[in-house]
Amino acid sequence: MTYLEERVVVTGAGQGIGRSIAMAYGKLGAKVVIAEVNEATGGKVEEDMRSLGYDATFIKTDVSKESDVKYMVSETIRLYEGIDTLINNAAISFYEENPLEMSLETWNKIIGINLTGSFLCAKHCGTIMKLQKRGNIINIASTRAFMSEAFTEAYTASKGGVIALTHGLAVSLGQYGIRVNSISPGWIDLRDYEDLRPVDHQQHPVGRVGKPEDVASLCLYLTSPEAAFITGSNFTVDGGMTKKMIYEG
Repeated sequence: MTYLEERVVVTGAGQGIGRSIAMAYGKLGAKVVIAEVNEATGGKVEEDMRSLGYDATFIKTDVSKESDVKYMVSETIRLYEGIDTLINNAAISFYEENPLEMSLETWNKIIGINLTGSFLCAKHCGTIMKLQKRGNIINIASTRAFMSEAFTEAYTASKGGVIALTHGLAVSLGQYGIRVNSISPGWIDLRDYEDLRPVDHQQHPVGRVGKPEDVASLCLYLTSPEAAFITGSNFTVDGGMTKKMIYEG
């Protein structure tokens, strides 16, 4: 599989899953835009990718601000003359905040980045894809869209909205040759994998906790010609964890 002619935008690519996705496309020859709000992490990913010989450019982007998204898209067009793939990965979360005490500011910030940000990037990248008569959009959702821990309402609502946005966009943009899908990661370890306990791995039918590369590999497939008949779908990447019934007693 090669992506030598592909122009790929990855939001929130400064760390974790986004960084892994950017690296995966860069390794296969794609021209990658690192759309990240944090200058330090975004710049570091650009530096790391270029040191490996990958074609990567960091563009500071707050996806909740339409002006930032417009600038990011215009710069991408200036540099690479098109956009073939958008990976909407940028997201934030504030856990352990009682919904009866949560401020509207906090709610709006999470929804603004996680959901509105995905819409804004799809809107402006999709406009370019329409002109090209082809394109792929992958929205990174979460298994939190289907299950919850206490005090995660804003994050859960945003990710549920991302999945609904996905099938809505798939229907609306299909006429332009644009496919839209979402991925819902489960437990993806972003810290020190070696520090995980045996019980952590045992909660997963596949026998291990997920890694960012597990999400990146699915992105590569869904944006490949082999997946040309797939759109409007959500794919759970959780090692089977959300299907395993757990009883305590």
